[in-house]
Amino acid sequence: MLSVRDLESGYGRARVLFGVSLTVEPGELVCVMGRNGVGKTTLLDTVMGVLPVTSGTVTFDGRDITRLKPHERVRLGIAYVPQGHDTFPQLSVLGNLQVTLEASKGSPSALDEALDVFPALKPLLKRQAGYLSGGQQQQLAIARALVTRPRMLILDEPTEGIQPSIIIEIEEAIERLHGSGLSVLLVEQYVDIALRLADRFVILDAGRVVREGEARELRGEEVQHLLAV
Repeated sequence: MLSVRDLESGYGRARVLFGVSLTVEPGELVCVMGRNGVGKTTLLDTVMGVLPVTSGTVTFDGRDITRLKPHERVRLGIAYVPQGHDTFPQLSVLGNLQVTLEASKGSPSALDEALDVFPALKPLLKRQAGYLSGGQQQQLAIARALVTRPRMLILDEPTEGIQPSIIIEIEEAIERLHGSGLSVLLVEQYVDIALRLADRFVILDAGRVVREGEARELRGEEVQHLLAV
């Protein structure tokens, strides 16, 4: 479904990614891991078109999307939830969902489907998003992405800085979405969560893929060393 080949990218003259390659097959959950500052967010931003590609290719369903703009990738069925609880703080929870629904020209039933994934948001529909807790904002950010009915969901550390009770809810939601057949590319800092959710993992170090494999291999000493702070 998603294929990244020999990807290089960065910020201006500062290159961050050096020949990164990975694939996400239909219905698969691939977890990208690594220490802080190794290029995980840069990778996702480049896959989504937020950052330009210096060299290499990104294909989705066999189509070269390397030069497409982010909104064009969304139309193809890719949804991205970046770090930082991405919502419109001045709008209500319902307003956030409706804006996304209208922009994607989706069916109203998609809104109900997204709320079914995060039922804790239903009593909060009239609350301004800026007054939600960090965990509630993250749930809303993911729900906004789901309103587009994506075929692939890209998540950048959805559990970072979230209270433990909502981490469990977010993990369960991702597991449910993956179980329904949705393809997921996930950046996650917690090995335990990756072990429970992922089919495969990719570890980055200094902008390069240094290890990849089946999720069960995350218990290995070599892998643990690569993830140690």
